[in-house]
Amino acid sequence: MKRQKRDRANRVYTRGYQAGLAGQSREKCPTQQEDLRTSWLSGWREGREDMWSGMRGVSAIHKNPAVITGNS
Repeated sequence: MKRQKRDRANRVYTRGYQAGLAGQSREKCPTQQEDLRTSWLSGWREGREDMWSGMRGVSAIHKNPAVITGNS
């Protein structure tokens, strides 16, 4: 069975979330495309908020978009 590619904006959001959770600067955004940059910054902001709330490591795993699967 072939593996489906995920939406590019979703991947960029996930990477932004992980960067924010790690405390990295928003200047590390890897893209200049307006729509992808917006997705990355949205993820970065949410990750930053979670970091400030004390969610790090295992305590943040339930919110990490990279870990959440669509399977129930």
